[in-house]
Amino acid sequence: MSGSTRAGSSSGLSLPKWQIALAIGAPVALGLGIWYYRSRKTGIQPADKEDKQSKKSVEDVSASVTVTGETQPPKKANGIDNSTGKSAAPVVEEEPNKQAQIYKNKGNKYFKEGKYSDAIKCYQQAIDICPKDNTDISLFHQNRAAAFEQLKNYDAVIKDCTEALQYNSKYVKALHRRAKAYEITKQLEACLEDITAVCILEAFQNQSSLLMADRVLKDLGKEHAKEAMVNRQSVIPSKHSVNTFMCSFAEDPVFNLLKQDNTMQPETDEEKSYFAKALDKLREKEFDPIIELCTNELDSEAGDITIKRLARLLRGTFLSLLGEHEKALDDFSAVFNDPETDPKVRVNALVKRATLRMQLGSPEESLHDLLMAAELGPENADVFHHRGQVYMLLDQASEAMSDFAKAVSLNGDFPIALVQKLYTDYRAAVAMSNAGEVVASLAAFEDAIRRFPTCPECFLLYAQVLSDQQEFVKADELFMKALEVDPHNATAYVHRGLLQLQSTGNVELATKHIEEAIRMDDKCEFAYETLGTIEVQRGNLRRAIELFDKAIPLSKTEAEVSHLFSLKDAALAQLKVALNLGVTLPSAMN
Repeated sequence: MSGSTRAGSSSGLSLPKWQIALAIGAPVALGLGIWYYRSRKTGIQPADKEDKQSKKSVEDVSASVTVTGETQPPKKANGIDNSTGKSAAPVVEEEPNKQAQIYKNKGNKYFKEGKYSDAIKCYQQAIDICPKDNTDISLFHQNRAAAFEQLKNYDAVIKDCTEALQYNSKYVKALHRRAKAYEITKQLEACLEDITAVCILEAFQNQSSLLMADRVLKDLGKEHAKEAMVNRQSVIPSKHSVNTFMCSFAEDPVFNLLKQDNTMQPETDEEKSYFAKALDKLREKEFDPIIELCTNELDSEAGDITIKRLARLLRGTFLSLLGEHEKALDDFSAVFNDPETDPKVRVNALVKRATLRMQLGSPEESLHDLLMAAELGPENADVFHHRGQVYMLLDQASEAMSDFAKAVSLNGDFPIALVQKLYTDYRAAVAMSNAGEVVASLAAFEDAIRRFPTCPECFLLYAQVLSDQQEFVKADELFMKALEVDPHNATAYVHRGLLQLQSTGNVELATKHIEEAIRMDDKCEFAYETLGTIEVQRGNLRRAIELFDKAIPLSKTEAEVSHLFSLKDAALAQLKVALNLGVTLPSAMN
């Protein structure tokens, strides 16, 4: 909810995840992020669709071949494998392979009749009599697993599928069935490995398998995120990130104290209050001591009550930036709930509480806070600016446009609010295919960069709009202009990298720009995540995992951590499965 221009941020000044995916030629896992890399030329032919022959009741086992040319059990009907068209016949003394087929056919008959226990007995007989060097035995185990699945005996399903895979490690049906059983029994990591193997063997062409992989990755990401948040070490964001956050508030009662003349302040630290010292640290961009200084102010018996209220607001702000969400909410609530507090201070606490609640996935509570803030401070531009961002996140474009316009009308010298408004206007014009409004939006951006030549956000967002318009050369010029204004803006380098991918496909130059962002700001989570995603596409899975590991502790909310774990888990699964299957995953990028 800050003014950050990172992708996927809550600011609105960003490339959404799906646009990053398009920029790097990657798939999108249902709008939730890029899990797997998929090559344009995978080198792996997809396994035959299971439903092509589903209407046939029989198939010849010898006619079925795996994607690697090895024999594989035949296609299935009703969840079981069939090898002959002969009806079940009384068992007579036959050669073992033929007799095993007879038992299997009898089991199939029982399966179709819903007599799963009888089917299991027949498949067991087929397994017992079948020579162990006959790969048909994998089919019998898989069929028995299908029967156990109907009886919801998932431990037996897993055991039989595992046996089937001992004879044919690339048996897609057995892998998929075991994956389903693992998911039901909450063995998510094992499930992910199996469904990843299925996706690879199907060359990522089966939508239902991809849907399952997406679902499992989300669940596993949430599981890992909960564990990580318990042991999470709090980290103050980079100086640049904090400064960007501060710029997203035009009427912050604490931040605006920095603009006042401080020549009348006591000259020595001994004479200063703890809050005055905290303001000095804020001015000097030395953020680490601020929470402790504010706490000392609140704990001291001396001091003005008004100063203590401001100290609590500042402490809540930095607790929020630190990722200490509950403590931050407590401070914001304490400030707002004190009726003697200055209304402007109470409004700011409400806006920040609303921002935090939105980050934590509580949009209704967030909007309720912002409604109260609008009633308490109807002339406060920050209220409408941040509520516009919430509406954007909720895909309520008309409400967002109205609030951004209100924010600009209340404070014409608030550049972040202005460019948010212009960006929203542009997106609406594009959505309506209104060429005239698009031209007007571009002209308004030109006016904005003339009015606010020292605001990097104006250049960054206009550059993203021009990139969307395929005006890549001018977009890059604007990114460079943003860096002239703000040389330490790491996100500008990340966006330059994405622009290179989108415009020229120059992966080396793109990664060079993003590596520069990391060198400049080693707390730039956006850079780690984006570069990690690119490395997945390049097939550099180990490097991608390292980058995701660096991004995870820098994320502040459980949702962000969950997303990053999903990316990491996907890369880990692909790496392990490729090794197990003995396949090489080719790069999706040159």
